[in-house]
Amino acid sequence: MQIYLLRHGIAEVGRPGQPDTERKLTEEGREKLRRVLKRARAAEVAPTAILSSPYRRAVETAEVAAAVLGYQGKVVRVHALQPEASPADSWEEIRSRQGEAAILLSSHEPLMSALAAFLLDSPALVVDMKKAALLRVDCDRVGPKPKGVLKWMLTPALAGE
Repeated sequence: MQIYLLRHGIAEVGRPGQPDTERKLTEEGREKLRRVLKRARAAEVAPTAILSSPYRRAVETAEVAAAVLGYQGKVVRVHALQPEASPADSWEEIRSRQGEAAILLSSHEPLMSALAAFLLDSPALVVDMKKAALLRVDCDRVGPKPKGVLKWMLTPALAGE
């Protein structure tokens, strides 16, 4: 199974009284996401499922990914991708969809970097997941504990243009 970890793009600064869950992507955030995702599409990234944190900026990120990557399915919002969720909970969500060939997860820090380390069975690993970064980990088995292989990571700076 191919697992793609996509950190949400740049979001607006929170306003007084505005719940953090409602912060939306900025236009700059959308543009950087599109750059990364266009490169991913050129590399034939084709998710068979897209899951997102229910936070607005993550959902918007997942929707941009679906549009750019040509994904025809529904973006599924799951609590296991909220920023305070545990990597183990996220892994259980992935495991529940083991029939999928490629899953894209749209979420936040600190979960994305912690999940990358968890998937790679390297708890001490520090991953610098920039906003709009996309990381691919392949897992051959979907057992109780993952043992993934890091294939690549793409950041907005590397996506250039």
